[in-house]
Amino acid sequence: MGMDMTAGTLPRARVGGAALSGGLPTAAALLLGSLITLVGLTWDVQWHTDVGPDTFFTLPHLFLYAGSAIAGLASLTAVLAATAAQRAGRDPDPVAGGVPVAVLGVFKAPVGHLVAGCGAASFLVYGLWDLWWHSLYGFDAVIESPPHIGLLLSVMATMVGTAVVFAAAFEHRWGKVGLVVSLGALAAFSTIVVLGLTSVDGPFEAVYTAMAWLVVMLVVTAGGFARKAGLMVWVAAALGVVQLVGWWFSPWAARVYAESVGLPVRDYVRGVPVMPALMPMLLIPVALLLELFAARARRGAGWAPVVGGGVAGAVLAGVQGVQDSLVYGYRVQVAQLLPNAVAGLVVGLLAGFLGWRFGRMLRAANPGAPTRSDTAIPAPAVPAAVKEA
Repeated sequence: MGMDMTAGTLPRARVGGAALSGGLPTAAALLLGSLITLVGLTWDVQWHTDVGPDTFFTLPHLFLYAGSAIAGLASLTAVLAATAAQRAGRDPDPVAGGVPVAVLGVFKAPVGHLVAGCGAASFLVYGLWDLWWHSLYGFDAVIESPPHIGLLLSVMATMVGTAVVFAAAFEHRWGKVGLVVSLGALAAFSTIVVLGLTSVDGPFEAVYTAMAWLVVMLVVTAGGFARKAGLMVWVAAALGVVQLVGWWFSPWAARVYAESVGLPVRDYVRGVPVMPALMPMLLIPVALLLELFAARARRGAGWAPVVGGGVAGAVLAGVQGVQDSLVYGYRVQVAQLLPNAVAGLVVGLLAGFLGWRFGRMLRAANPGAPTRSDTAIPAPAVPAAVKEA
C-alpha cells in the first residue's frame, strides 16, 4: 500500500491502484440522505393528491426527516474530522468535501459539508415550525404550506452542498458518479419546489417557467464545471432515471400505505405520478443541444451559454404544457404555448448566464485537483457536431 504525500493534502490510501479518498464515506452518507429525502417527498406529494390531507407523523414524513438527519450527521462528521486534522497539524484534504473554511474561529469545515450541514440545520428549524403548524391546524390539505416551502428550500440547500462535495472529488470515479447523481436528484427535487407558484396568475404558467429556469440552470452548471462534453447529458439521464423510478414507486407507495392505515384513495384519482410528471421528459435532447453551445463556450464564445440557456428554457417551458396534456389526458391549451415559451426564453437566458458561472465556481471547491480527468465519467454518445464545434 503506497501513500500519496502530495503537498497540502492528507495521505490517500491506494487500493488496487486507484486512489481511495477519506472523503468517500461521508460523501456517500450525504448523498444517501439526500436520496432518502427525495423518496419521501415523491411519496408525500403523491399522498396529498391520491389520498388527501395528512398529519405530522406519517411514514413519508419519516423518510423526509430521516434523510435530512443522515445528511446533517454526515456533514457534522466531516467538519469534526477536518477540525481534528487541522489541530493535529495536518491540512484537511480538499477532496473530502472541498476547501476547508474557518467557522466561528473554532472549526474547519469543508465548504460542501458546510453548505449541506446548514441546509440540514435549517430543515430542523422548519420541521419544528411544521410540527407547530400541524398542532395548530391539524391536517395539511396541500403541499405548498409555508413550513413546507421552507423545508423544501432547506433540502435544496443540502443537495447543493452534496453537489459541491462530489465536485471537489471529481478527480476520482466516485466523485464523477456522485456529482451526476446529486445534480440529477437536485434537478428532480427542484420541480416540486416550484409548486409554491401555483397560485400566481399571469399570461404564462409560472410553474412551468420556474421549472425551466431551475432545471436549465443546473444542467448548464454541469457544463460550466466540466472541461469536456458529456456531463450535461449524464445529469439529464440521471433525472430521467429518477423520473422512471418515481413513476412506478409513488402511486404504488401511496396506495399501499393508505391501505395499511385504513384510508381510502380518492375516487377521481387518475393514478398519475404527480412529481415525476412535473419533470421534463425532453431533457436529454435539450442537454445534447446545450452541449453544442457549451462546446462553443469552451472555445471562447462567451455568449454561447446564455443563448443556449434561452433556447433550452423556451423548449422546456413551451413543451411542458403539451407533456401535461398527454399525461393527464386533457386538451392542449394552444393559446398558452407561445407565452410559456417566451417566458421560458427570458428565464433561460438568465439560467444560462448564472449556470455557467456556477459551474466555474464549483471548480473552486478543490482548486488543486488535477485536470487530467475532468471528462464526465465514460463519455456518453454525444453527436460528432458537439465534439467538433
